[in-house]
This record gives sequence, C-alpha cells and structure tokens, in this order.
Amino acid sequence: MHLPVDASLLTELRNASLFSALDDAQLAQVLAGAELCELQPDESLFEQGRPAERFFLLRKGLVKLARLAPSGDEKVIELVQVGQFFAEALMFSNQRSVYPVSARATEPSEVFSFDSRTFLALLKDSPEACMALLGSMSRRLHSLVEEIDRLALQSASARLADYLLSNAKDGVVSLRTPKNVLASRLSIQPETLSRIFARMVADGLLEMQGAHIGLLRVDELQRLAAAEVSRAAPARGK
Repeated sequence: MHLPVDASLLTELRNASLFSALDDAQLAQVLAGAELCELQPDESLFEQGRPAERFFLLRKGLVKLARLAPSGDEKVIELVQVGQFFAEALMFSNQRSVYPVSARATEPSEVFSFDSRTFLALLKDSPEACMALLGSMSRRLHSLVEEIDRLALQSASARLADYLLSNAKDGVVSLRTPKNVLASRLSIQPETLSRIFARMVADGLLEMQGAHIGLLRVDELQRLAAAEVSRAAPARGK
C-alpha cells in the first residue's frame, strides 16, 4: 500500500539514519515511490534471487534474512530489528543485482519499502545523504565482522551466552522466534541448542518460563563468552 504522507510520518522517517540529511523536497521525492508492507508471520517480503529494486526499513515486528543452501537447508543470516534498514547496499550493485537472501516476517510486521533508483539519484546531489549511507553500511560491515569472529572463536555455548547477554532487558530475554530459527542464526544444531539450554538451567545460569528466559548469573554468562574468545584467539594467527 502507498504511504499516506502526513506530518507524523515525515517526522518518523526523518529520524531514520539514511533520511536525516535530506531536505523536505528530497524526502518527498523518496516517499513518492514508497510503500508500507504489512506482513503476517512467515509471510515473505522478497525471495532470494529476485531482482533487488527496493530497500527497506523495519517499522514494527521482526524480519529474518535467510539464505537457502543447495541442499535445501536454511541459514538465518540476520534478525532485523525495528528501526533497521536492510538491502540498502544493493543499490550500488549493477542493474542485474538480485537479493542474496530471502526476507520473511517472524511475527506481525510493518516494513517501509523504498525505490532504490530514486534514492540513488538523490545521493548524487547530497553529500550529507551519502555520508549517512556510508555510516549505515559501515555499521553493518562492523556487525558482520563481529559475527564472523563469534563463529570462528566461540563455542556454541559461548555464542548462546553472548546472544542472551546482548538481548536481555532487565535481566530477561523474550524469545520472539522459534528455537530452530535462533539455532540457525547462531549456527547451532537445534538439538544442540536444546541441550545447552538444559545445561545452563541445570547449572543455575538461567530459568526458563515459556518464551521468557531469566538470566540468573550474568557474571558467569559473561565469563563463559569472554573465556571462549580469549582461549581461541591465539589460534587465529597460525
């Protein structure tokens, strides 16, 4: 559906990192081709291999970015959070660029969709907008490098501990995705993830009540994540 542009929407989008440097006329130009996509759980926004003509901003909910292997297995690359842009870097690819992943909602979600060619044209006249986009891409690259480090240096238990610590609010993590999605995101087999959860509960690190996980011994979880990294780090130079 096309966006009904009003003052509240303009304020909302002007606070988004990529649009903060645009003037009123430029923002109006971006919004002229914008859409609001409402997604139900497991509904697709775009599929891997489709032409990459638009980029997106998550307004509400949670979206998983996943890549399908030739074997048919799905690897969750990222869980997009509210306020996060995605697929924006693809506008710099050639005209035949395709989405390298699929995007699918894991809960009721709202996603702003923007035309990549329109925004790319604006960048040619706005150094400030270019810098905002570079900043966004730099943060995404930094996040991906950290993810590679976690996969290379941390055990499955340490990756889970790190995830729980990073997503806790007031000592509680509310799982918003099925455990098999979380397992894929952390590159852990689902059965292994279940065993790690059970062991952490038995050790008194966690308590679990449905989708809510209480962190009982934060200091021990922190030591678990940090110890795995420090123990594995010297091997990187070999």
